[in-house]
Amino acid sequence: MYMREISLEACVAFLLFLLLSAAGSCDRFGTDVPDGGDGRLCVSFVDGPSDMTRAKPDIPDTSEFILNIRSSGGDVIYEGLYGDCPESLTVPGGSYDISAVSCRFDRPSFDSPQFGDRQCVVVPSGGSVGVKLLCSQMNAGVRLQISEDFLTECPDAVLFLKSDAGKLMYSYSEHRTAYFPPGIISLVMSSGGEDTVLMKTELEEKDMLVVKVSVADSFAPERGGITIGLDTARVWKISDCVIGDRVGEDEEYEVMTVAQAMRNVGMEEVWVSGYIVGGDLTSASASFELPFKSKSNILLGPKSSTVERDACLSVQLPDGAVRDALNLVDNPHLLRRKVLLKGDVVEPYFGMPGIKNTIDYQLF
Repeated sequence: MYMREISLEACVAFLLFLLLSAAGSCDRFGTDVPDGGDGRLCVSFVDGPSDMTRAKPDIPDTSEFILNIRSSGGDVIYEGLYGDCPESLTVPGGSYDISAVSCRFDRPSFDSPQFGDRQCVVVPSGGSVGVKLLCSQMNAGVRLQISEDFLTECPDAVLFLKSDAGKLMYSYSEHRTAYFPPGIISLVMSSGGEDTVLMKTELEEKDMLVVKVSVADSFAPERGGITIGLDTARVWKISDCVIGDRVGEDEEYEVMTVAQAMRNVGMEEVWVSGYIVGGDLTSASASFELPFKSKSNILLGPKSSTVERDACLSVQLPDGAVRDALNLVDNPHLLRRKVLLKGDVVEPYFGMPGIKNTIDYQLF
């Protein structure tokens, strides 16, 4: 009796071993159910890459983005075009670095805006994670506008744009945008064997700088002299670089985000960038859905998908051209549209930070 019980237990154990071995073999041969140590990883884009510039550069289709997925140990899980990547990847549970870029950017070059995103995610064993990539511009651009008086007064001079990553010669007939990694960028004039730094500025991701190069009326080559005026927008920037005596006063302003505007209540005639996400404001509420009833106000959000009142700026639309162009009663198609607004940042307006005396706008 004792020996028969031992044999029965051995048989049961053997049968369980065979069943577990068969299950493991099925998983190794590619069934849709991962084992306990694996998880699922899915990567996609949020409504495609963001259009971040006024110039609206050609951005490749998301399928052409270069996707790179690596484990925390540095193992390459996938590297190639996003369009060629499987919709779902089976990976061991753990953390992963995911990046996607529109193009490779190793050195300064013309017409090479790089858009991308990078995220780190943790895939649980036996679970799944969906990663949404929201791509924005990762490098900075510089374009020169060289006046005729500069060509007349400095015919033998050569202009360079320079950073620690390298330099590019900018010929007088050049009209393209030069792209650099974020950092310090200098405009250098080479003439008579000597290099002169005309201006130096620090650019961040998404910055687009336009430098207007001209010569002052009182210019004397032996005296030199430089003035620089910055006019930043979006993160587009326009800079006047005048060779010669100082002419006029420097002018400087920048386009702020919704969050930045909230922190700068009291500033007047500033540009603010955001999305028209709603209207019909009261002191305690707002509407985010069509149709709208009020023509006198709109709500400016940080994202097109924003539906939280506290994350937005209230915007007064004064009677006239601005109201006619931007109110959501007559222009319902503008809902979720990106816009630049120029006005005064105030608090409160309908019980929240806002923009009043709106005098100009630009739709995207």
